[in-house]
Amino acid sequence: MSVTTVPIHPIKKGSLTKIWLGVLLVAVVALVLAYAGTQNAVVNGASNEQFLAANAKEDDVVTTDSGLQYMVIKPGEGPSPTATDTALVKYEGTLRDGTVFDANEQAPMPVGGVVPGFSEALQLMQKGGEYRIWIPSDLAYGEASPGEQVPANSLLIFDVTLLDFISAAQMEELRQQMQAQGIPGGPPPGP
Repeated sequence: MSVTTVPIHPIKKGSLTKIWLGVLLVAVVALVLAYAGTQNAVVNGASNEQFLAANAKEDDVVTTDSGLQYMVIKPGEGPSPTATDTALVKYEGTLRDGTVFDANEQAPMPVGGVVPGFSEALQLMQKGGEYRIWIPSDLAYGEASPGEQVPANSLLIFDVTLLDFISAAQMEELRQQMQAQGIPGGPPPGP
C-alpha cells in the first residue's frame, strides 16, 4: 500500500488575523442581535414597570417624581401653562404595542381637566415644544378603561406638540365676547 503525501502549504501572512477578525465580527453581530431581541421582549412582553425601568435608561428620557417619563423632541419657548390654563395641542396617543387609540391635529383641552400624567407633561412644556411622554397607568386611567381601545391598566404613550395656551382669565374674556356677540357656547346670561 502506498501513501501519497500532499504537501501542506503554509498559511499566508495575515490570514490568521483575518480569521480572528471574522470570529470577532460574528460574536459582535450575535451580541447585537441578542440585545435587540431582549429589548423587543422588554417592550412587548414585560410588565409596565419593567418597560418603564428599561425606558428610563434610554438617552434623553427624564423621569419625574410622580413616575411620568418624557423626552424633549423639540424644546419650546416662553412660559409653561398652568393647571387652570387651556392648551391647544396636537397629539397622537398609542399603546405599548403601537396601536393608535387617539389623535388630533388641534385639540383645545383644559390643562387640569385631563388625566394627571398628561396634565403634568403639559405643565412642563412651552409653546412650540414637542415631547414624547410615557404615562404609567396610575397617572392615566388606572383600572378603569375609557373604552375598548384602551384596556385597563394601560401604559399610554403620547407624541405631543403644544401649539398654544391661554389663561383662565383670557378664556373667560373670550366667553364673554362670544356671549355679547350672541355666539352659542358662551355662558348663559345672568338674571
